[in-house]
Amino acid sequence: MIKNYFLRHAQVFFYSLGQLTRTPVATFLTVAVIGITLALPAGLYVAIENVQRLASGWEDNGQISLFLKQDVPGAAIEKLADKIRRMPAVSWVDYVSREAALTEFKRLSGFGEALNALDRNPLPAVLVVHPAAKYAHPDKLQELLKDLRRFNEVDIAQIDLDWVRRLHAMLELARQSVLILAAGLAIAVLLIIGNTIRLAVLNRRDEIEITKLIGGTNAFIRRPFLYTGTLQGLLGALLAWLLVGLGLLLLTDPINNLAGLYGSQFEAENLGILATLALIGAGGLLGWLGSRLAVGRHLRAIEPH
Repeated sequence: MIKNYFLRHAQVFFYSLGQLTRTPVATFLTVAVIGITLALPAGLYVAIENVQRLASGWEDNGQISLFLKQDVPGAAIEKLADKIRRMPAVSWVDYVSREAALTEFKRLSGFGEALNALDRNPLPAVLVVHPAAKYAHPDKLQELLKDLRRFNEVDIAQIDLDWVRRLHAMLELARQSVLILAAGLAIAVLLIIGNTIRLAVLNRRDEIEITKLIGGTNAFIRRPFLYTGTLQGLLGALLAWLLVGLGLLLLTDPINNLAGLYGSQFEAENLGILATLALIGAGGLLGWLGSRLAVGRHLRAIEPH
């Protein structure tokens, strides 16, 4: 029984595939439209993911500056730096001594001669804390900042979260926009496949009437149309994946040149395995659903005289 079930489905699958190859131009146009439609949200998704990777790789990504109290000895500072380095939210810690801070300030401020007249160094030692990439979200950075402020050696702890919040807000807006665009284009794919299947049903109206006369059920008649729609959706998704990969390949040299100007080794990445499977699965599901809706409606309207 199970063997016969799979054998019937295999026969219908190859029959539907043969029907598509008999009309190569129409099949190509349908698959091309589906591929271009699916490539738009997929390409935007790849762009957002690469921007997210680039942002998480910036060295100054939400770094926290800890200005220490003047009376903290060097040994206590080193001990504090080691303690902070062991925190899971911290990637690494830079120690800027009071002397190094004064030297840097003299070099950058242009008041070197005036500062030489001071009796003592007014600048504190600083620990620059770089959070781990997965803790670069503004809310997590704020929690890390609160934890660092609890150390007795810390006088002032500060972080510039404004640009981090702006970046994450823009990325979140872009993600939501992609979801809305994907939903709209999914409806467009349903309409494309539904219209294609509708025309196929109408072209085979006489055949369907004869099949019903000899006892063919709606499920039996519906099956090849469902396979046709599913195959069109799968082929369109594969084409979308190829288009996204081709677009990324054409942009590889400009991206590498731009990254090289900023001294970065950043390389753009294409859709991952899970995202690729999701794209192909979405294409097949949309093809099946579009054909199911179209063929179900029109089959009910076709009855033998």
